[in-house]
Amino acid sequence: MQKLLIKNIGGLVNVRETAPERVAGREMNELNVLHDAWMAVENGIIADFGTMENWPGISDWTGLEILDAEEGYIFPSWCDSHTHIVYAGSREGEFVDRINGLSYEDIAARGGGILNSAARLADAGEDELFESALRRLKEVIALGTGAIEIKSGYGLSLESELKMLRVISRLRSAVNIPVKATLLGAHAVPAAYKNDKDGYIRLITQELIPAVAAEKLADYCDVFCERNYFTPEETIHILETGLKYGLSPKVHANQLSASGGVQAGVKVGAVSVDHLEYVGDEEIAALLNSTTMPTLLPGAAFFLGLPWPPARKMIDAGLPVSVATDYNPGSSPTGNMNQMVSMLCITHRMTPNEAINAATLNAAAAMDLSATHGSITPGKVASFFITQPMPSVNYLPYSFGSNLVKEVWINGKKL
Repeated sequence: MQKLLIKNIGGLVNVRETAPERVAGREMNELNVLHDAWMAVENGIIADFGTMENWPGISDWTGLEILDAEEGYIFPSWCDSHTHIVYAGSREGEFVDRINGLSYEDIAARGGGILNSAARLADAGEDELFESALRRLKEVIALGTGAIEIKSGYGLSLESELKMLRVISRLRSAVNIPVKATLLGAHAVPAAYKNDKDGYIRLITQELIPAVAAEKLADYCDVFCERNYFTPEETIHILETGLKYGLSPKVHANQLSASGGVQAGVKVGAVSVDHLEYVGDEEIAALLNSTTMPTLLPGAAFFLGLPWPPARKMIDAGLPVSVATDYNPGSSPTGNMNQMVSMLCITHRMTPNEAINAATLNAAAAMDLSATHGSITPGKVASFFITQPMPSVNYLPYSFGSNLVKEVWINGKKL
């Protein structure tokens, strides 16, 4: 029986005796931090916590390991609910194209963007994709991520989409954090179906979704609902088909325009709608009457030079907000959740408390992991990271260029 007791914790962050599934509106600014604390872990599960004034009796704990946090802060692991880390090759050429004045849509019209990645992935072997994605996955875990979602979407054919999802399945077996898989066959219309979009949608709904469900390769089904990609009506049709096969819906919504993606997601009961650069009163009203989690992807907005989502307006209206990295080769080539938390504060005018809740408790909800992740709560898994000593919890987003993560623990074991 493994027992761990951590002492001299400068601040134990997001401590909750019983944790809600999510926090919304004003509650997003409520972040319990227990100073000068200890935490007990038993068999990979958080057992108890308290202040050093009330150091627990440990005489009955045999085989006990005691760890000194040396005044570092302990955060529950970040939860990253939106990534595309299975891909072949990089796209720094498009990065330079944007510097020289081309827009994301200009590049896509020339065969770049998603279609560029799809062409490269078609030529890549499964082992090659697995090894490169595993390196990225280990990198983000070392930065504090303790649960992650990974999408397909660079396949855009039956064979290549299944190849991506099989790689994600291998990744799930290779690491000891939860890895959620999402079918994103409707990421773009492939070149082979340029003049037959309906035919490609039939491929997704009649062949791809049933094949994915038969092999149990995905938890979610996602659609890029955007002008020049998939309409709200097409989005609803694809996601309702996914639901019939047990795939919960998610939506890439309102990234480049007021696309109707938010309303489509709410209509089908999507777990989350992600991006949200173009959100107004109508979208906020729709979300307020739903259980759908609005998820911000500041890395993509920053990298592409898009408008910032109206995060402040959304929270002030009473909505919950979560955050993810959108780690991908074209529009957000980073999986650093620490950076995302800083960006929410700096560019979205969210408080550190709100940003940390967005990256932990609400991000766990965006992956259906609220029961096990997202807070320091007895009974939840002991996945957390210990920082360098800090003067306050606000210091982590303030120090946006520094890696303050000293140690990462997953399921009660040091990385």
